[in-house]
Amino acid sequence: MTLVAGVDSSTQSCKVVIRDAATGALVRAGAAPHPDGTEVDPEAWWSALQAAVEDAGGLDGVTALAVGGQQHGLVALDADGEVIRPALLWNDTRSADAAEDLVRELGDGDAARGRAAWLEATGSVPVASFTVTKLRWLADHEPEHAARLAAVALPHDWLTWRLSGSTDLATLTTDRSDASGTGYWDPATGAYRWELLSRALRRDVGPGDLVLPRVAEAFEAVGETAAAGAVPAGIVLGPGCGDNAGAALGLGLAPGQVFVSLGTSGVVAAVAQAPTTDPSGVLAGFADATGAFLPLACTLNATRVLEAARRLLGVDHEAFSDLALAALPGAGGLVHVPYLEGERTPDLPRATGSLHGMTPASLSRENLARAAVEGLLCHLAAALDVIRARGVDVTEVTLVGGGARSAAVRQLAPGLLGVPVVVPPPGEYVADGAARQAATVAAGSSVPVAWAAGEAERFTGPAQPDVRAAYDRQAARAADEFGAPAGPDDADDDPAVA
Repeated sequence: MTLVAGVDSSTQSCKVVIRDAATGALVRAGAAPHPDGTEVDPEAWWSALQAAVEDAGGLDGVTALAVGGQQHGLVALDADGEVIRPALLWNDTRSADAAEDLVRELGDGDAARGRAAWLEATGSVPVASFTVTKLRWLADHEPEHAARLAAVALPHDWLTWRLSGSTDLATLTTDRSDASGTGYWDPATGAYRWELLSRALRRDVGPGDLVLPRVAEAFEAVGETAAAGAVPAGIVLGPGCGDNAGAALGLGLAPGQVFVSLGTSGVVAAVAQAPTTDPSGVLAGFADATGAFLPLACTLNATRVLEAARRLLGVDHEAFSDLALAALPGAGGLVHVPYLEGERTPDLPRATGSLHGMTPASLSRENLARAAVEGLLCHLAAALDVIRARGVDVTEVTLVGGGARSAAVRQLAPGLLGVPVVVPPPGEYVADGAARQAATVAAGSSVPVAWAAGEAERFTGPAQPDVRAAYDRQAARAADEFGAPAGPDDADDDPAVA
């Protein structure tokens, strides 16, 4: 049996799956936690990878390996390849002002014109999550670190490089999916936009001044592992991918299919054959891990919404679902807008959550649980609407992630998302996608190897337009209070965008 390994280096943990390269059958798996926080020493990722490999029983028999990782994180390296400061993660929103400044600057002071210019350049409008905004923050707040900057890597780039044992910055590699989330790479042309990087750093930089990882082909072998700790030498390395692209590959999604992932963040994404742009900036025009594209909307708040409500009610996960399902649709008038830690979609980094419609009758444990689930799903439904508006015919949604294990989420999702929901067996789909990439690299193929899909459950339910309308009214109030940029209609009406 030929084995391959896939790694998911996420915000919360590192997971390793080892699968049969021919069939995709799971052979063994392991995991190890990452530290909490919005900035992390990359050495913690390396330690967790070693621990996860050991937990999986080692890599004996593994011929190829690929790393899927959290997107956008800034790993700043000096000329010796040393990490300059802890990596700023995607969920670090201190660069919110930098994002707004960069958008306005590219539009010569006009935000709408700036959004149009960023869309033309990279297919996405930068928000606080994007690497380019973190570079501007670094230049403004830690100029001594920005001055030492010799290379910029993303989390999965750095781990792949570390696995190779190289100390040569010129050997850094990335892939299309992760590069498309930086804010300075154009997925339509496959080129870095050095002028945007220069703008972020407030100084002119080019290939001779700063190393950016080479963007590998979708299923290109980018090197081999060097012996280090639990990792043996000689395992072929795939290019890796961003976490959402890894999930799409792990799920085996074809163009036109949509998935919703409920993890620390919430993700709504569709596989597409051509680049997609969204004038509102809500939808990011990312690339996928196969050579296609992955228009995607990401929320900062997903399972943490359910966890916060569950802790407040003092119940376990099953009891929380039971409470939510015991309440009627609309939660007795309670509406939860779940922007608990700021929000990326819509772009409200300074927002907080809110609970509306509180009366003596509505404030029951059941209604509180139901409002949390409905608020989360309505939040994701709004992102799904943006994908529909860009011409994707959404006929069903594949629901994955930790939040998909909730019975209340599974049962309420069809009515609030407006389409049937398919829930595949629980799995580590990012790590699975990385393993499938590794198997494809090992096979020398240019198309993903075919692996058998697990049996999925399908959920349907009546639409709940009244619940969605009540949510939309309160979400609009939050946008007014916390200063959302213009929405799709406003942007489309602007002559600079048109």
